[in-house]
Amino acid sequence: MPHILIVEDEAAIADTLIFALQGEGFTTTWVSLGAAALEHQRQTPADLIILDISGFETCKQLRRFSDVPVIFLSARDAEIDRVVGLEIGADDYVVKPFSPREVAARVRAILKRMAPRAPAEVASTLFRIDSERVQISYRGQPLSLTRHEFRLLQCLLEQPERVFSREQLLDALGVAADAGYERSIDSHIKSVRAKLRLVRADAEPIQTHRGLGYSYSPGHS
Repeated sequence: MPHILIVEDEAAIADTLIFALQGEGFTTTWVSLGAAALEHQRQTPADLIILDISGFETCKQLRRFSDVPVIFLSARDAEIDRVVGLEIGADDYVVKPFSPREVAARVRAILKRMAPRAPAEVASTLFRIDSERVQISYRGQPLSLTRHEFRLLQCLLEQPERVFSREQLLDALGVAADAGYERSIDSHIKSVRAKLRLVRADAEPIQTHRGLGYSYSPGHS
């Protein structure tokens, strides 16, 4: 069964999470410090990490060597905290007080969304997707993409000309659509476009559909 690492300095909160997660069939490990979490993930990688929001720096360090899904727990519900959480690599954000059963459901949903997908045909010969290496090449040049940028571009490339809403793109990232991150998709798109322009400045493969979302257009590649 999936193994969940809980990083929380309050024992009472950790206990409720452990009870709920084990009740859903997950195995769990609890540590109270970010340093211990990083060491644990290096030695015995978990399938998902639940991290108190005080662990922003822990998440940054984690992303240097692991793509494990992360759920932040926070007593703060400000939009900026949610956006920063996603930008540094979180997959969901739960505000305290929370229902332990809801957290368990979110864990299960994220793991389901993050499960490997069958490879799809990419219509354009200008792009190459290497799912095992989490790498996309454009015009023969590998792109330096974050994990979220890779999944976002992969989603668009696999269905040329289809217009994806922000909510659908969040789903492709493995982020709950109700997590308040819709506008951060614009930031990821901007970053991907900048990296594509480093390869060819006059091309615009990702098209904006005002009020609707984004699509990949091979004719503009």
